[in-house]
Amino acid sequence: MIQSQPAVLVTGGAGYIGSHVVKALQTKGYSVIILDSLVYGHRDIVEQVLQAELVVGDICDRALLDHLFATREIVAVMHFAAYAYVGESVTNPAKYYRNNVAGTLTLLEAMVAASVKKLVFSSTCATYGIPKQVPIPETHPQAPINPYGTSKLIVEQMLADFDAAYGLKSVCFRYFNAAGADPEGQLGEDHSPEPHLIPLVLLTALGQRDSISIFGDRYPTPDGTCIRDYIHVCDLADAHLLGLEYLLEQDTSQTFNLSNGSGFSVRAVIDTVQRVTQRELTVQICPARAGDPPILVGSCDRAREILGWQPQFPQLETMLHHAWAWHQKRHKSHVNGPRRKLEKTSHRELVSASAAGRH
Repeated sequence: MIQSQPAVLVTGGAGYIGSHVVKALQTKGYSVIILDSLVYGHRDIVEQVLQAELVVGDICDRALLDHLFATREIVAVMHFAAYAYVGESVTNPAKYYRNNVAGTLTLLEAMVAASVKKLVFSSTCATYGIPKQVPIPETHPQAPINPYGTSKLIVEQMLADFDAAYGLKSVCFRYFNAAGADPEGQLGEDHSPEPHLIPLVLLTALGQRDSISIFGDRYPTPDGTCIRDYIHVCDLADAHLLGLEYLLEQDTSQTFNLSNGSGFSVRAVIDTVQRVTQRELTVQICPARAGDPPILVGSCDRAREILGWQPQFPQLETMLHHAWAWHQKRHKSHVNGPRRKLEKTSHRELVSASAAGRH
């Protein structure tokens, strides 16, 4: 079906963050076309919840992109289609450079050819590498320590060059750790494999995992565990709408951090999960991982000042309540799996981990 009104093309719109952004766009009255390879995205979410037009395909397919731009009236693109597993990017960098870099180049070339010159790009705090100051501002040096972060940094440079050469304007959002789920319970985080701390802990509470592996409890932080900046996925979605409106109104490129502006330790995450779920979790303490900074917290002052963005769900407990409700619904066949009720005295010696970097 070909839409008859101007639309926003959302690449990767069947994924975790992309689907939340699609729902936010629809709520604001935007027509949406989703382009997703479904390698990690979920067809059922698009068809049953979002009910948006879904084009199954790859951003590396120039003929498909040209056809989309020729047969749809697309006013802007939101680009989430990327591989985002840090560890995998180290063992298989070719996959990341082919999709994240070459695929994005193909998309940008198709956009320029079709005179579609507004792009909201999903970048990452991984472009900063090991922080030299905390909280991290957008002016912090960018020195990624893995191919995933490097692939996103290359795209940021491409966007600057495409702006100078072709007038393609972009808003780049450098995420910290996305968390939480749609408060209405329609959308949430469901990766396979799952690399991220919060869903791994919640899956353990559901009985789908025997324990949660944690990495390092002797960091120079108040409780010895890593501190990470978690931001609710719906707050991310709100920022993307503001970024789109900024592009359409100002026609100026800009880069923003998207963060909570404060951090939560791994101990705090696991303690809070146990309170929210009323489950006592078994956690295996493992050696600290090389390259894990003790603290990653971002400054979001620029987004607040320029976009007028304000996180609506900054509390960790709120994020976990929303995520827990989603996981119970999504994995309801496993809800009665083995687990123990949380006693008043938690096993403090078990609660320590290093958060997995999330974008």
